[in-house]
Amino acid sequence: MAKVTVAVYYGGLTEVTTVSHKIRVHYETSPQCPALQWLRPEQTLGKRHPYLFSQSQITAPKDITILMSAIRSEPEPHPSNGGKLVYQFEQKFPVCTYLIAIVGGDLVSSIIGPRSKVWTEREMIEEAAYEFSETEKTLQMAESLMGPYIWGQYDVLVLPPIFPFGGMENPCLTYAGDRSLVDILAHEICHSWTGNLVTNKNWEHFWLNEGHTEFIERKVTGRLHNSKTLPQFMAAGKAVELKEIIEEVLKNGPYTRMIPDLKGVDPNDAFCIVPYEKGFTLLFYLETLLGGPEVFEKFLRAYVENFKQQSIDSNQWKDFLYSYFHDKTEVLDSVEWEKWFYGQGMPPVMPKYDNSFAVPCKQLCQRWSTSADNDLDQFDPSDLTSMAPLQVVECLGLLVEDPPLSLIKIQKMNELYKLNVTKNSEFKFRWLRLCIKAQWKESIPRVLDFINEQGRMRLVRTLYRDLYGWEDARPTAIDNFKKHRGEMHHILETMLSSDLKLG
Repeated sequence: MAKVTVAVYYGGLTEVTTVSHKIRVHYETSPQCPALQWLRPEQTLGKRHPYLFSQSQITAPKDITILMSAIRSEPEPHPSNGGKLVYQFEQKFPVCTYLIAIVGGDLVSSIIGPRSKVWTEREMIEEAAYEFSETEKTLQMAESLMGPYIWGQYDVLVLPPIFPFGGMENPCLTYAGDRSLVDILAHEICHSWTGNLVTNKNWEHFWLNEGHTEFIERKVTGRLHNSKTLPQFMAAGKAVELKEIIEEVLKNGPYTRMIPDLKGVDPNDAFCIVPYEKGFTLLFYLETLLGGPEVFEKFLRAYVENFKQQSIDSNQWKDFLYSYFHDKTEVLDSVEWEKWFYGQGMPPVMPKYDNSFAVPCKQLCQRWSTSADNDLDQFDPSDLTSMAPLQVVECLGLLVEDPPLSLIKIQKMNELYKLNVTKNSEFKFRWLRLCIKAQWKESIPRVLDFINEQGRMRLVRTLYRDLYGWEDARPTAIDNFKKHRGEMHHILETMLSSDLKLG
């Protein structure tokens, strides 16, 4: 028998050493396995079939559609079982295991571009097709920046609203947990180059995936909106959030390093905004040092071309940076690399972003906060309709941070802006928070409808906590949770039970 050595640790590679022998791994899973996301029929929109989002396994009856993070052939009848179909998939390019995904459910599709379909439950297909109709435009904009999209198909899977996750950049099949703010799709598209084509060697170097993708995404989003200041507006908002997370949540601890030490640590415990925003900040800083966007964007393309279909670490990235900018070694030597890579707390340099895109948001927020209840005729529906979606989010978010608005103002705001009926969950989330802060009792049923119809943890947990903090609404919130907990994803149910002090 051959001698086999297996080295396993979080944050690194699993190494298997053997001599000219094949290895077969036997394993089993359970309903509690976090890589298997099961929904019962009653948790889906159609209420007819169960739903699976997983990292493995294909076995399906005819009325279940199977998709995967690969190019899909038309299914064929099973040779010995007429009730089943055989699905075949091909992925021509090597990918890391975390990017392999499979889904099975009562799914239908709609063509949204020459190389794209949107897949979802039939009850949502028309709306999803409309929401993601500009996927091809976003793909082309990303290609203009990063080069050809090599993966062939770019499909979007919209999961049932009950799923507590936001999105994932699986090759050929990006999944989206929410239809609103489809600008976020630009992030998943940009992963087609940074993350999928060039991948971090392990989760200690996660910033290579996410920092680069944030950086490219903001460039793409700015170009889509024909705005040079929008990317910096996005960065400025996230810089505020980064400071809050680093100082108030992570307490300037070890997980605030851009390259944390994860040996013996579950990477999920370290997952946070830090690699995204510290990574972005470093790249933005380097762009200003090395000659601006025109110069640095050429480096980004060269970086992907040099390391395509490889997994790398930060030292390899840095060595290539020095090689590419060989005539600017003195400039690069002025960068405090040790502090950037391993320093705790905020980045050693924080850029001064152009935040002019936020000016109308702040002005409108200030007007609502300071106007008298008998002086509201100055406001108009165009206050919001003239803004980009990200500006509306910013404006409503600023109002949430301010002292509560009067009921008269809240009612006038709804009359003008029709926020009670918006289908954008990011708008509605902040609007409902404003209603709760103002203790508008008529809004409670709308809050409950919202949290019962979708399962995004960030949205649902925040609104439940807001209701719990409003003494008059607390019993209703608890009763609603008890009534609907059986319909929730088990991860969300567990967290809400703790939030509501139910043990």
